[in-house]
Amino acid sequence: MALLSNRQAYFNYNIEDKYVAGIVLLGTEVKSIRAGKVSFNDSFCLFDNEELWLRGLYIGEYNLGTVNNHIPVHDRKLLITKREIKRLKAAIKEKGLTIVPLKVFMNEKNLVKVEIGLAKGKKIHDKRETLKKRDTEKEIKRFLK
Repeated sequence: MALLSNRQAYFNYNIEDKYVAGIVLLGTEVKSIRAGKVSFNDSFCLFDNEELWLRGLYIGEYNLGTVNNHIPVHDRKLLITKREIKRLKAAIKEKGLTIVPLKVFMNEKNLVKVEIGLAKGKKIHDKRETLKKRDTEKEIKRFLK
């Protein structure tokens, strides 16, 4: 249903592997996500006591919320299997990778899910190459029309 994408992650990182995780939210957070009030700026995932947490994800306050409204930026627990947690921990320790959120969406059961990616940071010349590739694709499309 609602699909919010972290376009900056694809520019700053090479995504090696993707996982889908559930996320623990409050009611007003779900309503804000449906309204599209999500920002991925400086958000990342980290491990704490064999659990995966999402830090820095901004979910705007719900306009019609009362005193029970949520805090816009706080740590949110991600729900994935123990096997996936072990794989992610091993990849981070061995290869020096990081985990970044890529998308926030609602599945067919109207549950909010987060697609996370195992990513490796790009160097400056890789980012320039990405920009050149994008520009050439735009020019090719322009000439074909």
